[in-house]
Amino acid sequence: MTDRLVLEPEPEAAAELFGDHLERGRAFTDALADRGEELGLIGPLELPRLWTRHVLNSALVAPLLEPGRVGDVGSGAGLPGLVLAIIRPDVSFTLIEPMERRVAWLQDQARALELDNVEVVRARAEEAKLFGSLDQVTARAVSALRTLIPITAPLLRPGGQLVLMKGAGVDGEIGAAEKVMRKHGVHDAEVLVLGEGVVTEVTRVFRATVH
Repeated sequence: MTDRLVLEPEPEAAAELFGDHLERGRAFTDALADRGEELGLIGPLELPRLWTRHVLNSALVAPLLEPGRVGDVGSGAGLPGLVLAIIRPDVSFTLIEPMERRVAWLQDQARALELDNVEVVRARAEEAKLFGSLDQVTARAVSALRTLIPITAPLLRPGGQLVLMKGAGVDGEIGAAEKVMRKHGVHDAEVLVLGEGVVTEVTRVFRATVH
């Protein structure tokens, strides 16, 4: 049982994905390993796959972001928001999270990592007063697309982009969300598979533009 509590060794891909920002990536991962379970940010069995399934999984999204203002909905442990903020200092991140304990964690980590490109907003996405102000929106493991699109698409400026991390069932989610996508002006939808040949678990991203 104790083996499950050991932090996964840093994969070789971490250096490639974090580049010059690897030390901050390590600091964040170590902090999440130390306090994540205690704060209810990660489950008790996640340490042996923390780098692979969570941190690098999030890092793969960094090249999809453009300089501008990105909102991360349901930021939670900072996956992907803090990871992306570490790798992309040229992007301004607004981390949107309703739970006070998680907000405190995000704020503490932003300070500890000296991330001056991070703002934390304590609110549900639909109550965050950010309508039409963001260039891109990310989210990870929040909910199915038919539920997620109505709370993320309105945050984007016209021409803004959804960059939503999804699981293997994303194609089915797209089919179930067609009506919602039309209602919210979501078009040019595509599924990107990231990390093949780089990490052991690929990342799937639903990317689409909003009118």
